[in-house]
Amino acid sequence: MTEDWIGKIRDEIRLSINFAEHVQEDELMEEIERLVFAYAREQRWTAEERLWLVRRTFHTFRGLDVIQDLVDNPRVTEVMVNSHEEIFFEEDGVMHQYPYCFESKERLEDIIQGIVSKVNRTVNESSPIVDARLPDGSRVHVVMPPVALKGPSLTIRKFPEHPLTMNDLIAKGAITEEGALFLQQAVVSKRNIFVSGGTGSGKTTLLNVLAQSIPEQERVVTIEDSAELQLRTVRNVVSLETRTPNTEGKGEITIRQLIRASLRMRPNRIIVGEVRGAEALDMLQAMNTGHEGSLSTGHANSVKDMLSRLETMALGGAELPLEVLRNQIASALHIIVHLARRSDYSRKVIEITEIAGIRNGEYELNPLFRLADIEFEHGRKESLQPTGNREIRTD
Repeated sequence: MTEDWIGKIRDEIRLSINFAEHVQEDELMEEIERLVFAYAREQRWTAEERLWLVRRTFHTFRGLDVIQDLVDNPRVTEVMVNSHEEIFFEEDGVMHQYPYCFESKERLEDIIQGIVSKVNRTVNESSPIVDARLPDGSRVHVVMPPVALKGPSLTIRKFPEHPLTMNDLIAKGAITEEGALFLQQAVVSKRNIFVSGGTGSGKTTLLNVLAQSIPEQERVVTIEDSAELQLRTVRNVVSLETRTPNTEGKGEITIRQLIRASLRMRPNRIIVGEVRGAEALDMLQAMNTGHEGSLSTGHANSVKDMLSRLETMALGGAELPLEVLRNQIASALHIIVHLARRSDYSRKVIEITEIAGIRNGEYELNPLFRLADIEFEHGRKESLQPTGNREIRTD
């Protein structure tokens, strides 16, 4: 069986059904099944082949075509379309190449346009990069030609249907019970917490988990480029999302603008999904002006790297003396949690560090937990262990 049959059946359905009118999914599925079973008698397809063809043909009309099965697979966490002919996916932390492909570059472009239009975004040659999301909350990143040399590129970061809990992270070995309890208490006691780590290290997942410890009576404002956070334990939540400029270059709403707007919404806490630029300064100022217990994430390779990146990003928002900026950062942030992806594809919390203040112009870091090799009954393994240091900023 080849992909040619999908095109053949799809073309016949377009002739038999008037898609100018609203077509119910049941009606479409019945017509697909009728044609597939009619051809199956001639071709002697197995039941499994018939089911595959029905599902694949249906997805060309109502889903994401060839990659819909990957999106539906709960074990797949990332789908990477490098071009219409080259698709990879990550399943259980391991990368695989998908044996199927889109029928043409134009078909992939149609799928991309359908995704971005549903969240009121546009992508074209003049604006070739865009972030969007699927109805289930999965994050979508699109890069179009001429920036993408192979053709349209699509990356989908999936999130579990039911948000993970701290117990799930403990069970996966991402954090120890002692480390988890400390972070939960830090959230309740309104420490400002920053989660750092590399791409795919689990920053957004941990941010979601930490937010579950926020007392339900508090008011929370979330600010993101593309809405991903799922705060189901807090009732009073306002979710804000940035907006890209239109084709005339107007109408853009940035994270900086949303942070400033959120200050007028009487939040107890502000959660910024990820800081990438000058909005870092606004976030720090919000943390320093009565919004304790705020949370955010950023890309970095270590705690020290994250502090350096925050300085660089904040300097893009205002020309401040480095000494003043460092004082602001040290005053605003209480805890940095650093994550990393290990060689066995697992994601782990590798360090929890308190920013105790400034000494001689440098950050005074107080490591509270660190990943260490521990001797167990059946060998050695990595485990997050307390350093023995106690928190210095106990106010």
